[in-house]
Amino acid sequence: MKNNKAILEKANAAIKAGNNEGFLSYCTEDTEWIFVGDITLKGKEAVRQYMAVVYAEPPKISIELMIEEGEFVTQMGKISLKDDNGEMTDYLACDVLKFREGKIAELKAFVIKENKIIETKN
Repeated sequence: MKNNKAILEKANAAIKAGNNEGFLSYCTEDTEWIFVGDITLKGKEAVRQYMAVVYAEPPKISIELMIEEGEFVTQMGKISLKDDNGEMTDYLACDVLKFREGKIAELKAFVIKENKIIETKN
């Protein structure tokens, strides 16, 4: 039995190191990335082109939780990306990944901009 969680940890390390091709080696040719409420990327080449732009500078990734169940791995955490103005923007993300034969066949990502924290004072 494959340990898909360990495979995802290696794939995440490749992204953090700026090694997009290393990450893509963990994906099936027909991989599909669904950014819920935004875009869907179909196929490894579409993901490669997306990463070339969005991950031109390696993102900062912090995973808080990773759960494996059968062919699925869910991870929750934070990702920081440079925006069009060159500023780092922080996002909260929850990704559900479906694996096939030890490779990422599908990513369904729920990504939102991190909220500002407002505290009340007594």
